[in-house]
Amino acid sequence: MSKNALVLSLTLLGCVVPLRQSEAAVVYRSAEGWSVEGDNSADAGSAAAQMRYAEELEQKGDEAGAYKAYKALVKRYGQSVLAPKAQRKVGLLLQKHADYDKAFEAYNTYLTKYPQGVDFDSVVEQAFTIAKLFLEGQKRKIMGVPTTSSMGRAQTMFETIVKNAPFSKFASLAQFNVGQALEKQGKYPEAIKAYQVVVNKYAGDAIADDALYQIGYVRLRETREGSYDRTTVSKARESFEDFINRYPESEKVPQARENLKALEGGNAKGSLDIARFYDKTKQHRAAVIYYNEVIKTQPGSPESEIAKARIEELKQQFGEDALRAGPERTETGARAAQRRKLQAKLATASRPDYVGPPVVLPEEKVISTGAPGKPKLRTSPSNIDPAVEPPLPESLPSTPDPDLPKPPQ
Repeated sequence: MSKNALVLSLTLLGCVVPLRQSEAAVVYRSAEGWSVEGDNSADAGSAAAQMRYAEELEQKGDEAGAYKAYKALVKRYGQSVLAPKAQRKVGLLLQKHADYDKAFEAYNTYLTKYPQGVDFDSVVEQAFTIAKLFLEGQKRKIMGVPTTSSMGRAQTMFETIVKNAPFSKFASLAQFNVGQALEKQGKYPEAIKAYQVVVNKYAGDAIADDALYQIGYVRLRETREGSYDRTTVSKARESFEDFINRYPESEKVPQARENLKALEGGNAKGSLDIARFYDKTKQHRAAVIYYNEVIKTQPGSPESEIAKARIEELKQQFGEDALRAGPERTETGARAAQRRKLQAKLATASRPDYVGPPVVLPEEKVISTGAPGKPKLRTSPSNIDPAVEPPLPESLPSTPDPDLPKPPQ
């Protein structure tokens, strides 16, 4: 056979084999187990025999042996029509023995390797069930020993389901639970983004209204946990109002209205918390600003009474002038005397019937108390004064200094 004829024969064979596999039918008989009809190839027959062997081990209670046999089938006959079923069996056995991490990975292998498998939806559901266990606090196993629960693992599982089964009926729920896992980790901005994906991508799904409500709820939690960002309160209010307008029939509408009331009352509480923060850090002017805001926005409330009492305490301790907001010019002694001198004139000038000349506060002369300026350099010989030597003493002192050396004799 020529080389070209051999290549042509192999090419035709490659076209025929997939056709035979696609025409093959997987049949299960109670007496015989799995078999593949319409395909007499050695691989298909071996895969069917391996499947029967694995099932016999499982029926006898040898689940460890069955697990190995199913895995061997997938490894050896990965392109067989029985391989997806064997891969699903691997996941089911792991899940049965509470090895949830490995079971999820087995299901994920099915989703990525056999997206056209007849059990695809069932596998997605099993994977979702495991991810939900981790969301509810299931502990991970390390070396077979359960450790602490992992919200991060739950988040990754749900993200994997959304990625590998984007058109399944569990995709929207999985995306919502990504937000739940992030929220439980305290990652509020990321959780809001995850919920927003549900609102935008699955707007017609029943879970979309829950996602929009949850966006408002996460922002409400931020305000309760000490966020001083006023935009957070405003955005939380907008989210609940949007939720009520878009889903007026939702069972969560009454709770959304209660949350709106809590946000209104929370404004005063938030301002009071900010005021106390500045008060504690000895920034008393800033504290008074927020105490006054509490009094203004919530008159008669318990918070406003607390704010009034604290402002009076600060006035008695530091004086009213020291707590006045805004930049103030330092007043020297001379300026204070001038202010007292003109106080009567200023008071008269402020009357509406005053017709005299305007009273102008005189400019204060600023006397520098800093270091002396740089001396002026002399630039010509005429500016140089002649040196004058001090006069010599007319006579030596009568009593010589004992510390001086004596003259030679």
